[in-house]
Amino acid sequence: MNAHLPASTGAATPRRRRVLSGIGAGAVIGVLPARASASPGVPTGVGASTTTDPVLHLLRRATFGPTPALASEVRAQGTTAWLDAQLAPATVPDTAMDAMLTRWPRLSWKTWEVREQLDGGDQWAVMMDLLEAHLARALFSRRQLLETVVDFWTNHLVVPVPSSEVWDSSHLFQRDVIRKHALGKYSDMLNAAARHPSMLKVLDNADSTKKAPNENYGRELLELHTVGLGNFTEADVKMSALALTGLSVDSESGLYSYKPQRRFVGTVKVLGWSDANTVPENGSAVATLYLNYLASHPATATRIATKLVTRYVSDVPPETLVSKLAQVYLANDTAIAPVLRALFLSPEFAASAGQKVRTPYEDALASCRILGLTPEPVPAAGVTSDLRTLIWLTQTFGQAPMGWPAPNGYPDVAAAWNGASSTLNRWNFHLGLAGNWSLKAMKRPDVTTLVPSPLPSTYAALVDALSARLLITLTTAQRDALCRFVDHAPGDALTSGAPAVTWRLPSLVALLLDSPNFATR
Repeated sequence: MNAHLPASTGAATPRRRRVLSGIGAGAVIGVLPARASASPGVPTGVGASTTTDPVLHLLRRATFGPTPALASEVRAQGTTAWLDAQLAPATVPDTAMDAMLTRWPRLSWKTWEVREQLDGGDQWAVMMDLLEAHLARALFSRRQLLETVVDFWTNHLVVPVPSSEVWDSSHLFQRDVIRKHALGKYSDMLNAAARHPSMLKVLDNADSTKKAPNENYGRELLELHTVGLGNFTEADVKMSALALTGLSVDSESGLYSYKPQRRFVGTVKVLGWSDANTVPENGSAVATLYLNYLASHPATATRIATKLVTRYVSDVPPETLVSKLAQVYLANDTAIAPVLRALFLSPEFAASAGQKVRTPYEDALASCRILGLTPEPVPAAGVTSDLRTLIWLTQTFGQAPMGWPAPNGYPDVAAAWNGASSTLNRWNFHLGLAGNWSLKAMKRPDVTTLVPSPLPSTYAALVDALSARLLITLTTAQRDALCRFVDHAPGDALTSGAPAVTWRLPSLVALLLDSPNFATR
């Protein structure tokens, strides 16, 4: 595997705060306390005050960040009705996003067209188009739940982008494997992945033969894609590799090709599945039986349920919910939409407020969404788009989209993202967004529009109003600390023209986005 966007995290939680507007703000962060009581599944460092508003709770988990407009829409529609619509994304109008996607016509190119058009040129061009479109959908699509699920599967069936191995096919892997089956049957997705050039190249099955079987894909299929560690043996790995021989890539076209001459012939047995496997020409059909068996294995059901609960509910998945969702998965022939519906309607989900923290990638998207960034105009030739800049910024956070170089995917728990460098870069990103000197082509309302009219009478009322507009709930101690950051007591009278509502307002808004309360998902 040859990935080019390695991520770094870090284990230490940073204790220092940057200086804003010439005033040390360390005291502010110092009084944004961790939860007073530790309970299973609650990441340390999450803000003490977290809302139990069911609408905001659902939107923090099922979207890349709530906005006031979306919260109002869901309140009017009802959480269950909104969820059901999101689980049938074709019923959710998304005309603006559909129009925006026409900016990347190369994403419809077939593999041979990419090779023909970009041979000797910018071979990363289509991959960068893919990443830009991926970010645009996460930021602006009305089909938000679909986008979070696409991101989940992208991090499960990992094809690193950009990579020299998939420069001509990764966009088609996203379209034909991940997006097509994101809410459908996992067995269909698993079979599509096993016959896609991107997966076959990344995990070396394209070069596997009966004489020299490559065990990489056979192993990751068991360990990461299906049953998980502890549920198979080394003998199973060897047989898994043999069961997949023949699934390959045509070197001239770059398309999937089944090659019977490479197919191992003879009995294959993995776990409780076996096949006589006597005819090379029937090897693809045998592989389908094998993949369907794995997709429907109880251990796979538990693994998929565990990962979904970790993503959407808690870093420490409740066993009761995992067991329930595994049963739903099996009862619905590996379909994912029923599993997600059961997850979001479960009492465990309702009780999980405050038990997830945004990853750096999620933080970047949520910050852009809450500040109302809008799609940039089509950049002029030779001008770097803000979406391209955002890809680079998320790389500095340690979590560029599709950038994890290993097949196990980005970590999905809070403890993995406590590194000082990532945190400081995110804080500076917040300040750049609030100050409107970062991603300037993505127009947004001026930060002064966050201040209500008439002007709040006190500094405490100002901070309360700002936090409410940003959908953040603060404790009294946190609010008072933010007042002191702008050199005033909470009860001091606020006047028009005061620094807190003029030149220091971006710093105040950035501090709210820096808070653990905003980081809570």
